[in-house]
Amino acid sequence: MPFQAYVKDMIGSLSRSLRACVTSTQCLSTFTLKRTPWRHKKQERGYADNPTTHLLEDCLELHYKGTRMHLDYVWLRDHCRSSSSFNFQTNQRNLDTGSIDLNIRPDRIQVEDDHLILTWPDGHISKYSLSWIAENTFEANKQSIMQPRVVWNADIYHNSRITNSKWDTFMNSEEELKKFLQNYLLYGVAFVDDVPATVEATEAVTQRVSLIRETTYGKMWCFTSDFSRGDTAYSQLALDRHTDTSYFHEPCGIQVFHCLKHEGTGGKNLLVDGFYAAETVRQQSPKHFELLSSVPIRHEYVESTDGHRNHMIGVGPVLNLHPWNNEVYLIRYNNYDRSVINTVPHDVVRRWYVAHRHLTTELRRPENELWVKLTPGKVIFIDNWRVMHGREAFTGVRQLCGCYLSQDDVLSKARGFGLQA
Repeated sequence: MPFQAYVKDMIGSLSRSLRACVTSTQCLSTFTLKRTPWRHKKQERGYADNPTTHLLEDCLELHYKGTRMHLDYVWLRDHCRSSSSFNFQTNQRNLDTGSIDLNIRPDRIQVEDDHLILTWPDGHISKYSLSWIAENTFEANKQSIMQPRVVWNADIYHNSRITNSKWDTFMNSEEELKKFLQNYLLYGVAFVDDVPATVEATEAVTQRVSLIRETTYGKMWCFTSDFSRGDTAYSQLALDRHTDTSYFHEPCGIQVFHCLKHEGTGGKNLLVDGFYAAETVRQQSPKHFELLSSVPIRHEYVESTDGHRNHMIGVGPVLNLHPWNNEVYLIRYNNYDRSVINTVPHDVVRRWYVAHRHLTTELRRPENELWVKLTPGKVIFIDNWRVMHGREAFTGVRQLCGCYLSQDDVLSKARGFGLQA
């Protein structure tokens, strides 16, 4: 090879090597830059292992276990857990919130033995467990859910292989009651089998769970398809999926059914998880979800029969959310009882109808339908704030009994067993 060509080739090779070196350096620099936030987080964790505080103009900034929390000074004084401010025997506040200076600020701050200690201008000392603060701040609650749930379609429910409770065990075992309540909380529906086919036994198994809520239908009710009340339920007609008492300001929390007798055909009961459909809408169209959770809709029940005259109106969005974490906790869906839509202007109405159609489509998908044949001995408890029920048309004599329970009472019972509700 001629010398000049050799030199040219060497220069080219050197040039390529330099370019490769520069490229490698650039890549290394890029990698280093990408790694920097990770190092920073690691340092923050180490930093947070030793809780630190910063006294800001309007709040106390607390760094604890990797979380930065902002605590309003009035909030801190209001939530003091000293004996003069809070009664631990009754779990009630002693402090008069209206007497707190809205410009209050602590004079001294200490972090000692996993506790935050504040000294206020009047000399009062407040002491808070750091773990208690971490559990009760807005920052913590906006990322957590109030009640764990398994949202389901028919396949998910069947594959869960849930075991129904049995009458004898259920009535005598606290552990069985706890398991029943856990199933109810997770799936919004739970069964007790082998219950004697009487109104009295149905009442007893219901009261094992909670107090019965008395409504315009009474406490325990027993009916056939005789149209004794002004409601489609008192017929042999099919009923589309719906929630009950949507016309109450606080719809009944739990629906209990027990089929005492059926001499005929048809009558299967339909169950649909409204939260499963709602979450599908949320994922597919946040705008539709927002409309369904913000537009107030009237539901109305007008009854004028011999001995029964009622006119009830309930107002609320189809989907009710906890505002701090957007968790759905109640659904009102009843096309039979939905009243005139006159609570929103015309330019919102059409968009609401589109959103409502989206939800209806999801609720009516066959794969989301769970069909159950209620027979004498099988008592079903349905979360009326979540799971919709319906039925197919039937023939013959079909006698049902049941009642409503309050959501508050059932959740209180569950919390008594240490369940999250």
